[in-house]
Amino acid sequence: MYTKLTKLLNITYPILQGGMAWISDAKLAAAVSMAGGAGIIAAGGRDADYIRQQIQLAKQLTNKPFGVNVQLMADNKDDIIEVICEEKPAFVTLGAGNPIPYFEKFSKAGILKIPVVPNAKLAKRVEDSGADALVIEGMEAGGHIGVLTTMALMTQVIPRIDIPVIVGGGIADGRGVAAALVMGAAGVQMGTRFLVAEECAVHPHVKDSLIAAGDTDTVVTGLIAGHGVRCLKNAFTEKYLVMERIGVSQGELDKLASGTNRLAAIEGDVVNGAVLAGQSLLPLKEVEPAAVIIEKIMTEVKQILVNAPALIK
Repeated sequence: MYTKLTKLLNITYPILQGGMAWISDAKLAAAVSMAGGAGIIAAGGRDADYIRQQIQLAKQLTNKPFGVNVQLMADNKDDIIEVICEEKPAFVTLGAGNPIPYFEKFSKAGILKIPVVPNAKLAKRVEDSGADALVIEGMEAGGHIGVLTTMALMTQVIPRIDIPVIVGGGIADGRGVAAALVMGAAGVQMGTRFLVAEECAVHPHVKDSLIAAGDTDTVVTGLIAGHGVRCLKNAFTEKYLVMERIGVSQGELDKLASGTNRLAAIEGDVVNGAVLAGQSLLPLKEVEPAAVIIEKIMTEVKQILVNAPALIK
């Protein structure tokens, strides 16, 4: 399939695998890249040595393009960025902070820059500052979210931007990918969909919880304070939301939430941990290889796009 994104990254399909903290490692990234998409190694919660090891491992597992996601709010971001510039993956995605001060460094290293932005104003700003592509992610996504839906972002950002626009948030099947492409997106980013990939290192309890979940089984914590995080409903989210409603201090809420992502993703505590997940859960029916997931999605995309002209006859 040919889009601005497949051309930019030299990939077969316009699919990026989301950079999920504690989860997206070299094995998953390489599997997605080998299947024709573009995998991403997540730096969230990790140190620079880990990122170097994962980039080197991914290079051993695939000769296809892959990237690294950097959380710019991390205290060790400069060390991680230095490692990335030395190891030279194909691209970086940049979120949770201002990416523009790092553009020159990545450009000098020959690494494509793909920031994640929450609105049209910032999309235009990063484009004018030299971004190679950008990701817009609706509040339907798992983990940290903004305030606009995926549809609202596509409607308002895509017509104003010339560089490739990648869309994330609630996209989990071929219909979602096709819709984004018809709206003018160059590709999509999917995180939750790849949590049930065989190659994904997330704890099996998380995979089981996602497969068992219904369409209304996510909630957003932290919304009152303006930094929402979408998770599966469980004892942790129930306690957090009660504390939030009665006006417990942000310090106490932060203390409650500290370490809960790792608790679920690595240790498998899906009761007291934060199981980060997007809203489109029903397509997650079984654990399958990443290549099978992508092939099913792209088969559906092609069927929809081939049949689309019939709508205007």
